[in-house]
Amino acid sequence: MSEDGNKDRQLQIRNIAAEIMRLAHDSILVNMRFLDVALSKLKVVCREQTGAHLFDGQSLHYDPALLLGQYKAAPNFAARLYLHTLLHCIFYHGFTTDKLNRQYWDMAADIAVEHTILDLDMHFTYLASDDILQSRLKILEKQAGGLTAEKIYRHFKIEEPSGKATEEWNKLCHYDEHIYWDRREELEISKEQWRKISERIKADLKSFSKDKNNAESMEQNLKEATRERYDYTGFLRKFMVMGESMQVNDDEFDYIYYTYGLNTYGNMPLVEPLEYKDSNKIKDFVIALDTSASCRGEIVQAFLRKTYNMMQEQENFFHKINVHIIQCDSEVRQDTKITERREFDLFMEQGRLTGFGSTDFRPVFSYVEKLREEQEFDDLKGMIYFTDGYGIYPEQMPDYDVAFVFLHDDDNAPKVPPWAIRLVLDEEDLDEDEKTDFGYGEKSVDRK
Repeated sequence: MSEDGNKDRQLQIRNIAAEIMRLAHDSILVNMRFLDVALSKLKVVCREQTGAHLFDGQSLHYDPALLLGQYKAAPNFAARLYLHTLLHCIFYHGFTTDKLNRQYWDMAADIAVEHTILDLDMHFTYLASDDILQSRLKILEKQAGGLTAEKIYRHFKIEEPSGKATEEWNKLCHYDEHIYWDRREELEISKEQWRKISERIKADLKSFSKDKNNAESMEQNLKEATRERYDYTGFLRKFMVMGESMQVNDDEFDYIYYTYGLNTYGNMPLVEPLEYKDSNKIKDFVIALDTSASCRGEIVQAFLRKTYNMMQEQENFFHKINVHIIQCDSEVRQDTKITERREFDLFMEQGRLTGFGSTDFRPVFSYVEKLREEQEFDDLKGMIYFTDGYGIYPEQMPDYDVAFVFLHDDDNAPKVPPWAIRLVLDEEDLDEDEKTDFGYGEKSVDRK
């Protein structure tokens, strides 16, 4: 074939591929009007000789020759590819890759997107492999407790998929390469902008769902994507109490009068530096750990490591501290009192998690009141209760701040009382390089 003939053929391939993608766009827009704004934001770019379709967080780069071959084998492939990438944007999977195992996250994101597409049940996205995928998803849903990308990812971290399983999931669910997901700073549309689009889709989806009962997966993924994330370190600072710390207060010291006195009267400054200042530091504090059977030991360890690493910063501790680490399931199992950093280190190295029964939050509150009656605390500022949420809450509000910290958001768990703070963390927020060695002892109560 001549050079001119080859150029004409390449141009023809590009034009046909562009028309196929335009038809895919229109099919999505006509059948799912609630995606109109998202569709207008996702760029579709022709990129030849890549041998793959690439998604960089805001643009779908498709290989025209590859697309034509796939379209010939399955006419619905282009719409499936388009919708697959669009859902990655809506759930902003490319913005949450920090601290993650990228292989598991990429696979989990693809599976979650494909489950949503099957759940939407649109005829123009159906492929012959969907029946096999549907059966695989039913099994995975039971294992992971849900099919959002976050739940699937957590499941893969606990139960690592085999090489054969990984290959099969990629064959069924992988449509676009995610190699540019880490280049978020180069994107024209930020995560917050996609978040606003996702919030609008959540509202529009309600009217769409009146006539269809197949948007549950979309709603679950949108809920997970738009859920507020919290900085645990910043949150912990809210529980600090005001106290007097004996050190030079540079903020209130006037060096002009100090040096003037030295120059004028010799060794006699006009003002002396204040030897104290008010500091936001932890003094009396309670950390309650739910050691019921449903709270995995390594997660409790990670929570303690994160809290410990925050607390051990010098600016957050008084010279005298009084922190009680209380372990409880249906009753108080152990209370470890920490008065100095050495005791904290010792507990982290040798402490043992005890309990593993059912959960009742009330015994901890009763126990803390008893400690207060015994004047164990000078000024108890607050309690952080790390739990899965499945327990009995006290009805009466205490006169100190209480926060219930959950690792995962679960609508089926009992509602937190209105007087308490509810904080949901991501497991990745608790990841630290430091390791501790906790054993699993017998049930015991140890007042130290």
